[in-house]
Amino acid sequence: MTSLTQRSSGLVQRRTEASRNAVEKDRPSCEEDNEPRRGEGQDDEDAGDSKETRLTLMEEVLLLGLKDREGYTSFWNDCISSGLRGCMLIELGLRGRLQLEACGMRRKGLLARKVICKSDAPTGDVLLDEALKHIKDTQPPETVQSWIELLSGETWNPLKLHYQLRNVRERLAKNLVEKGVLTTEKQNFLLFDMTTHPLTNNNIKQRLIKKVQEAVLDKWVNDPHRMDKRLLALIFLAHSSDVLENAFAPLLDDQYDLAMKRVRQLLELEPEGESMKANTNELLWAVVAAFTK
Repeated sequence: MTSLTQRSSGLVQRRTEASRNAVEKDRPSCEEDNEPRRGEGQDDEDAGDSKETRLTLMEEVLLLGLKDREGYTSFWNDCISSGLRGCMLIELGLRGRLQLEACGMRRKGLLARKVICKSDAPTGDVLLDEALKHIKDTQPPETVQSWIELLSGETWNPLKLHYQLRNVRERLAKNLVEKGVLTTEKQNFLLFDMTTHPLTNNNIKQRLIKKVQEAVLDKWVNDPHRMDKRLLALIFLAHSSDVLENAFAPLLDDQYDLAMKRVRQLLELEPEGESMKANTNELLWAVVAAFTK
């Protein structure tokens, strides 16, 4: 897979260089001043394309876990369900809908503090709005750990089973189908038929994989607070969902070892201490604490 990726990227680079050289030969010298504008226009097009296919944290984690051709996640992965619920809490926190209650004079720990609804404005995402409504309507409030379990249906209390968000993976896959990333097929597994969602837009997944790889390799900053919060959350939640390895699979051995070493550095951080630093998101670190405790 690595060689195929390297070949295709090399082919694109060669084509780009060839076309660029041809243009420079034919272009009059008076057009030199206009060249930056062309680059800017191309950046604008890329930005527009990325806006059209902007993915939520849940969709990114699911996309990393999906097998490209088969269109489903590994049957042995029992971590992704709770991981996706953690993604929802962080997504709502980053969008300004949720926050943790005040820590108080006794300085409550992250996992002891309740999740509070900061704003009930619709997000435009059905799953997020469903989770937000549960959190807003629940009194007394629950902790991050409790909400991950309740939204996953992992509770012994039959009176709280209605909090479970059902068919989350299938609903997220349908979102990705609508965004042109996946398609829908039926596959026969001897005893039953199953709806699958194979990959159709490989560019978007490769862009996602490259973003994750660069975060711990070429663009590594060695400080979580200088990283983009959404990207930081993606690395933590992809690891908690047991899909981060899929992003690192194409790497060479040396790159893989370095990437995993830096991921371990992030996992060894103390969420309580990190949440007290400036310009941080306490809910993000509370979710990290719930998965790494």
